Amino acid sequence: MSQTTVSARPSWRERVIGRLGSPAILFRLSLMAVVIGMTTGYGAVIFIRLLAWVQGVTESLRASWGPAGMFAAMLVGGVLTGLIVTYIAQEAKGHGVPEVMQALALNGGRIRPAVVVAKALGSAVTIGAGGSAGREGPIVQIGAALGSVLGQALRVSTERLKILVAAGAASGIAATFNAPIAGVLFALEVILGEFEMANFGIVVISAVTASIVSHTYLGSAPAFHVPAYGLNAAVEIVFYAGLGLLSALVAVLFIKMLYALEDLFEEWRFPEWLKPAVGMALTGVVGLAFPQVLGPGLHFIGEVIAANVPLTVGALLLLALFKLVATSFTLGAGNSGGVFAPALFSGAAMGGALGLLLQRAFPGLDINPGAYALVGMAATFAGAARAPMTAILIVFEMSNDYRLILPLMFATVISTFIAQILMPESIYTLKLARRGIVLRQGREVDVMESVTVAEAMDPHPETVPEDMPVRLLGKAFEEAHVHGFPVVDAAGRLVGIVSLGDYQRALQKDDGEHLRVRDIMTRDVVVAYPDETLWDVMRKMGMRDVSRLPVVARDDPHRLLGIIRRRDIISAYNVALARREEERQRQQALARAQDEGLEFVQVELPREAWAVNKYVRELQLPQDCLLISVRRGRKVWFPHGDTLLQAGDRLTVYTRHGNAERVQHFLLHGPQTREA
Repeated sequence: MSQTTVSARPSWRERVIGRLGSPAILFRLSLMAVVIGMTTGYGAVIFIRLLAWVQGVTESLRASWGPAGMFAAMLVGGVLTGLIVTYIAQEAKGHGVPEVMQALALNGGRIRPAVVVAKALGSAVTIGAGGSAGREGPIVQIGAALGSVLGQALRVSTERLKILVAAGAASGIAATFNAPIAGVLFALEVILGEFEMANFGIVVISAVTASIVSHTYLGSAPAFHVPAYGLNAAVEIVFYAGLGLLSALVAVLFIKMLYALEDLFEEWRFPEWLKPAVGMALTGVVGLAFPQVLGPGLHFIGEVIAANVPLTVGALLLLALFKLVATSFTLGAGNSGGVFAPALFSGAAMGGALGLLLQRAFPGLDINPGAYALVGMAATFAGAARAPMTAILIVFEMSNDYRLILPLMFATVISTFIAQILMPESIYTLKLARRGIVLRQGREVDVMESVTVAEAMDPHPETVPEDMPVRLLGKAFEEAHVHGFPVVDAAGRLVGIVSLGDYQRALQKDDGEHLRVRDIMTRDVVVAYPDETLWDVMRKMGMRDVSRLPVVARDDPHRLLGIIRRRDIISAYNVALARREEERQRQQALARAQDEGLEFVQVELPREAWAVNKYVRELQLPQDCLLISVRRGRKVWFPHGDTLLQAGDRLTVYTRHGNAERVQHFLLHGPQTREA
């Protein structure tokens, strides 16, 4: 009797077909990749030439009017960018890559066609006018949008659409920096967060096609001309390890500074379309003292790598710092541009400074400061983006020099590792995490991993003192309706936890009435920390079979901050689901709204607001206004006519452009004041 052997593990060909479809579909996707590569390549050429034209206009103004001409160009550039971002596509605001990642996580890779035009115009104006930003973020977003638009037009599946978006992103890097290999790695490592053969082939085809177009129009020379650097002595590995540490610190500083400025501008009560102009003006102030920080700074990077910059160690360190400041002003205010070139700039300046110091300290080692600048720029980008492979390969391709492979790999990995410890989120994912979208390896993680204990815990837990007689403990359980209490000493410090089971067992003892809480409590307490996720806490509860955990400070395990119970976790889980759905719906509605000339307005109701203590049906909002959601504390819901508004509620209203002040005035002061 013949036997049929069935393989438990599918072959690579079966896995590819299962992922992408039949060979005919694979061929179709390959043709799409070629089209995406060509369109992105031509888009990169147009973008770079448009950027060069704007830079030429700016330079002529500076030559004619001096600093006044520089500020005039930057202010006009900021205003134009603000109008583009506010009225054409808000997705064009900032550095672009997080918006691509969000489109993949929430919208199945769907990006609006308007993003292509808005990002190209906004970034060309921002960077060309002197804004401190790079051009890689814009072209990544442009390429991703082109891939998305093509996929949507041909109605491919969501999974294939995501691959086309990644192909467009890779094409952007390949065309802009003449780096096809790094473009592919960037798409897989940062955008998709995974490596699969099914994705790899399509992305490579697109990146190679874009590079061919770029070579035809922009030439094939590397971005930087690097002298013949190498590792001259084994002891230099120690120096490069120190460079990796410094690069991580610079990367984390960059992330913190950028988002601090973004928060500052976000909270500022000022017309949104004018904020970018203010950021450009502040960038101009920095540029007066350090003109090298204006624009992408690629020429300066090349000079530092080639060791042709006659600057002192102090001057290089100041440039590394103020490039971060200038970029934070530019992008934090809402202008359009990338963070890749600024990270390279600061890393190169810092690495060059370290190289100069080592050259003076160890004259016999023949140390090249340019080599440290080259490694520093890769390590700094890797620390900021958490993309070590991309950083290594893009430096290779931009410099066409592979002789520093060992120190480059060593410093880059150290920088990535240390930056991950100091700040878990990258410069790209932090923007999404602040919106409630937590990504891990390119995909959205479970809701339980996106909510921290601090968000879900009860910060005012009921406690019992350790010297309380057990006979009084029963009454405390009856009044509090809980199954356990944290136990504190006379100073209010956590010393244990007592459960209802502990109390019941104490009553069965002969001397139970004479015992105190300290005699029956559990001293070996399992605790939670405020920065842990709900998933971490659920695992702890499951291992010990408990329903509550005291929350304590990491630096002081006896300082009680709160308590988290199973019901708190369930409540927080539902809130997180509501937030995620609200963000998903908001993004989809935002895309439709901007196409139709509409916008979202958020109004927080103070205690004295007219709308407080009124039902939604009583509001009678102005024409062309629709109340979308109400957020009260951690609860978010869609309102009905019988929803009673309270002080502190945050209302989201859907209305036409230009109605924001009218809606806010109506909710705060009522219709009578408005009509008067």
